[in-house]
Amino acid sequence: MELSVAQFTIVSNIFSFTIAALGASAIFFFLSRSSVAPKYRSALLVSGLVVSIACYHYFRIDESWHLAYSLNGVLFRATAITFNGAYRYADWILTVPLLMVELVTVLALPKAEGRSLLAKLVVAAALMIGLGYPGEISSDSTTRWTFWGASMIPFLYLMFVLFAQLTKSLKTQPVAVRGLVNLARLVLLVTWSFYPIAYAIITITGTNSASGQVSLQIGYTIADITSKAGYGLLIYFIARTKSEAEGFIVPHADPAPQIVAANA
Repeated sequence: MELSVAQFTIVSNIFSFTIAALGASAIFFFLSRSSVAPKYRSALLVSGLVVSIACYHYFRIDESWHLAYSLNGVLFRATAITFNGAYRYADWILTVPLLMVELVTVLALPKAEGRSLLAKLVVAAALMIGLGYPGEISSDSTTRWTFWGASMIPFLYLMFVLFAQLTKSLKTQPVAVRGLVNLARLVLLVTWSFYPIAYAIITITGTNSASGQVSLQIGYTIADITSKAGYGLLIYFIARTKSEAEGFIVPHADPAPQIVAANA
C-alpha cells in the first residue's frame, strides 16, 4: 500500500493529538477525585484508568504506524513490518467494559440492581469486541461479514440495556443529572455506532484501499477520544452535580501561613 505524504502525516498528527488529549484527561480525572463525594470517586478513578490505558496503546499505535511505512521518494510505502491494528482491540477489550463500570458506579444504584446491570453490560461489551477482532484482521470479505454480524448481536443488546432498562433507573437520579446521563448514553450510541459502520465500509471498499485505511484510522481515533475523554468528562460532571445535590462541600486548602518579620 502507498500513502501520500499528506495521508501519512495527518494520521500521525491525529495520533499525536490523541496521546496528548488522553494523557491530559488522565491527569485531570485523577486530580479531580477530591472534588466529588467519596462514593463517586471510584467512578473518576475508573475514568482515569480508561484514558491512561488508551494513552499507552496510542503510543504503541503511533509507533507501529511509523514502523509500517517509510518515505520512498514522494510516497510512503509499506515496509516489511505490518501495521498492528491489534493494539486497538487490546485497548478496547480493556476500556470498553470499564466505560460501563464508570456509568454504573456514578449512578450509585442499589447494590443488587447495580451488580445485575453491570454484569449484563460488561459481558456484552467484551463479547462485542472479542467477536469483532477475527473479522478485523481478515482480508476475506465473507469472514469479515460473518464476524461483523456476530459482534452486532451484543452491540444491539448493549444499546437495548442502556436505553431501555437503564431508563427505569433514571427515575432514582436527581433531576439535575438526568440530562447528563442521557447525554452520556447518546455519546456512547453515536461513537460506538461509528465502529460497525466504518468496519462495514472498509469491507465494501477493500482493506487495501489507502484512502479507506486513512479514513478508518482517523475515524476510529476521533471516536476513541470522544468515547473515552469526552465521556469521562460527562461522568465527572454527573459526579460533581450529584455531590453538590447531596450537600458535599469541596474541601479547600488551608491558607498559606503569613511570614511575620521579627522586630529588630
